[in-house]
Amino acid sequence: MIRAFLALPLPDAMRNRLTIVQHTLRLDDPVPAENLHVTLAFLGEQPEPKLEEMHLFLTARPLPMPVLRLAGLGVFGGNAPRNIHACLAPDPRLTALQARVVQAARGAGIALERRKFVPHVTLARFAKHEVSAETLAAAMQTVGRVHSDAHSVPEMVLYRSTLRKDGAVYDALAEYPLTA
Repeated sequence: MIRAFLALPLPDAMRNRLTIVQHTLRLDDPVPAENLHVTLAFLGEQPEPKLEEMHLFLTARPLPMPVLRLAGLGVFGGNAPRNIHACLAPDPRLTALQARVVQAARGAGIALERRKFVPHVTLARFAKHEVSAETLAAAMQTVGRVHSDAHSVPEMVLYRSTLRKDGAVYDALAEYPLTA
């Protein structure tokens, strides 16, 4: 079984900007710079044949090239924050790509959680009650505006995620070119 997800790697300029934001927020355990990405679908633990079948779906037709643009900071978890993230501006190509990814995964028999796609880049995750919403809101105020120029992303990656005591390690299993 392979723990996997499909994601967009970040352009260097965006990754560098978010690393500065992480430092400014003074996060205790930020996501390492090399692990920053935009998740399109978390696939969970899957047998290799299902991932291969999904791969065939994804390579059958051209995939749209999205444009990523930072558009502020956000939190998931409300009064009990579980993560802080950089929000991404809406982009119809990103939404279309994510829909194609979901279609390919389900076509290969992979069951995905049914949830609304909220494009973001996770900057840090928190254990329950590790940080209060008020503390996090105050930290977010110190950062100011988190915006960026638009960046095209030329590829999507299927990653293997290996959980270790010192954090997750991501290895690329396949890369998919994206077209304008």
